[in-house]
Amino acid sequence: MAQPLIAVVNDDTVFLNLMHELLSGEGYRTIICKEGDKVYPLVKQERPALVVLDIRMGSPEAGWTTLELLRLDPDTARIPVIVCSADSFFLRAKEAQLRELNCDILEKPFDLDTLLAKVDAALGTEGRQ
Repeated sequence: MAQPLIAVVNDDTVFLNLMHELLSGEGYRTIICKEGDKVYPLVKQERPALVVLDIRMGSPEAGWTTLELLRLDPDTARIPVIVCSADSFFLRAKEAQLRELNCDILEKPFDLDTLLAKVDAALGTEGRQ
């Protein structure tokens, strides 16, 4: 059985490579995307089981625009999204809005256990081994 595909979206190449290594090491397949304007078409085409999205990449609105596009399209609206950012003030200010959009929140820096717990919860695979 194929492992779930996770799309990781961030404008930081080092972060993308680290996430790819961490998630691949746990048996997940990953696709990475660095450019905000390419995320929606990529997700629409590849249909990942989960998107880990940097909400503040490039321009401050790039992540929001991507999230809105994903939620407005019936083909992508139900794909779980974990919003990731180092901007804790921004995440707290937008937490209610993100929860309304059915997003989980992952604040940088984070540890591997926290990442995997959120991934497992989003995919409905708690306790996988």
